[in-house]
Amino acid sequence: MVEMASVTIRGCAFGAVSLLNFAFVFISGADFVRFISFRAIYHNITGETRLCQDSIPWSEALQDSSVLGCLVVDVVLLALFITQHSLLAWSPVKQALQSVLGSLNRTAYCFTTVLALQILMRYWQPVTGAPCLWSVRHAPWSVWFPLLCFTLHFLCWAIICSVLMIFDYPELLGIKQVYYQCLGLGDPLCHKSTQAQRFLSHLRHPVCLELGVVLWFLPALSLDRLLLAGTLSTYLALAHSLDKQDLAYLCVQINSKVRLLAEPHSKEE
Repeated sequence: MVEMASVTIRGCAFGAVSLLNFAFVFISGADFVRFISFRAIYHNITGETRLCQDSIPWSEALQDSSVLGCLVVDVVLLALFITQHSLLAWSPVKQALQSVLGSLNRTAYCFTTVLALQILMRYWQPVTGAPCLWSVRHAPWSVWFPLLCFTLHFLCWAIICSVLMIFDYPELLGIKQVYYQCLGLGDPLCHKSTQAQRFLSHLRHPVCLELGVVLWFLPALSLDRLLLAGTLSTYLALAHSLDKQDLAYLCVQINSKVRLLAEPHSKEE
């Protein structure tokens, strides 16, 4: 009886931790959307590029200590995020943490990832003393192009949220691991097919294309934004390694989903 109560209390504690982590991830996700997408567009919604000084030549800007200082800080922040995101996903570290944290391993990974992301967003240094690589300033595009960017970014984020839901969002955040442990079912990934496990190991975050659009499609591209977009795009490209088997599995899954959605309409007819 005492042992059962202990297991119940432990399960409730783990569940509370995973749900608190979910709230932290959700709030941080909203902050990330604001930071990487809508804040950048807001600065250009009137057609004015406030984050750039186009009157300053590149030769002078790249020798400015304030510009170089901002870039150094931003590089350190990106290195911190990438190091955390890669180190904790490295198999030896992952196995060591799994032996210590158990079902909370995925929760801890998501928490530290979001914490590193929060640090990056809070201490990111915009480069205001250098020209933009491009900027849309002339009417009528100075108004219409930011609105077009806003619409496209909104659609991309909607797709990203939809894809994350399809790709087992509770398992991605570690909630399902805790739930399955409480039920004695083991790791949720073990209940997936071998092809699904292989696919997820190669593509853990299926949002590369949409995030790439959000990173690069802007009315103005400042120097710090170039650093952010270039680094994250390169990291995403190197982090995923889909092959023909993965693509074949993905096509089968998409076709099955399409047929499943089409069945109710067929029955109605």
